[in-house]
Amino acid sequence: MASTVAFTPAVAVGANVQHSRRTSSLRPVPRARPVAARGSAERDGAAAAVQARSGRTIEECEADAVAGKFPAAPPPTRPQPPSGTPEIRPLDMAKRPRRNRRSPALRAAFQETSITPANLVLPLFIHEGEEDTPIGAMPGCFRLGWRHGLLEEVYKSRDVGVNSFVLFPKVPDGLKTQTGDEAYNDNGLVPRTIRLLKDKYPDIVIYTDVALDPYSSDGHDGIVREDGVIMNDETVHQLCKQAVSQARAGADVVSPSDMMDGRVGAIRAALDAEGFNDVSIMSYTAKYASSFYGPFREALDSNPRFGDKKTYQMNPANYREALIETAADEAEGADILLVILLLCTQSARLSRSFFASLPVSCTKSYVINCQVKPGLPYLDIIRLLRDNSALPIAAYQVNLPALK
Repeated sequence: MASTVAFTPAVAVGANVQHSRRTSSLRPVPRARPVAARGSAERDGAAAAVQARSGRTIEECEADAVAGKFPAAPPPTRPQPPSGTPEIRPLDMAKRPRRNRRSPALRAAFQETSITPANLVLPLFIHEGEEDTPIGAMPGCFRLGWRHGLLEEVYKSRDVGVNSFVLFPKVPDGLKTQTGDEAYNDNGLVPRTIRLLKDKYPDIVIYTDVALDPYSSDGHDGIVREDGVIMNDETVHQLCKQAVSQARAGADVVSPSDMMDGRVGAIRAALDAEGFNDVSIMSYTAKYASSFYGPFREALDSNPRFGDKKTYQMNPANYREALIETAADEAEGADILLVILLLCTQSARLSRSFFASLPVSCTKSYVINCQVKPGLPYLDIIRLLRDNSALPIAAYQVNLPALK
């Protein structure tokens, strides 16, 4: 390696000597090794000799090695620096971090952070229709027909390595009520879609959204009292029934995004009581009130009919409050907080070159139990939770443009 130069007494005596102006000391400079001066024809001949097969047995080759009759091998070479490069003694350094970065293979071996298609969860917007319909606020994204376009989309996504999906329904207005009862209809759009996907692709991971806003005639994540107050405990009761219905249909992970207090523990208890101990919970732990959700709400037709969601979604100015929410979710049953990016676009429009550029790595099958949403504007919150929790952290970024 170029990082060290060994000097034997014989070499040091015969070496060229150069005076260093900085240290006023004599520094021996190694001569170029004669072997490096061999011509390319000689090297090619040696390589050919190594590659040629003599037809001898392993025992015969080993006997020659024991007798000191070693076969010819390519001569060692040292790449030469350009003309005019100063000749110096290498720095006396015990640690050289660049050693682990000197080749693509080493860089890949020691890479601390990687992202592959297996790390992505793809949101799929579904509706009752037969045809896919474009989402105006999300160019290139569509509400997918649950029996046709959806299956094609999942097929194309699996082809590029995406195997996890989260479902978001656009519910007909005629099925919306103030209490969101359609959310736990076992024959509703989401349960039917889960059963269809599990029948066609049993190995995929299906995440679901647990919240009332797509099913509420008021457009809020909870039941609204006549004075405009969002009722917490009554809403949690509905969410538990919704989560159990989704688990019964075959969901792998249920994801309460409502930000009601105590819903993680209540949903965990409801799932366990129905025998769904293996169904995981992905809790939106730190979900901030944000205008970033505008295109997303258009996709689901879930804009609040009045007011806003600031009494349950977090204040963007609050930093430490995220620790309170995280501690509560962990205490109520959150297991893993995983860093992951969810793209609001369908994979049929995801560039293959994008995935080809991702590093290849071995990844485990994770379950997400906590999220920060929206992700990108709240990197400081992600850092805060990372510093205060041993669990992986998840981040949901909404309103990304479609990749082409």
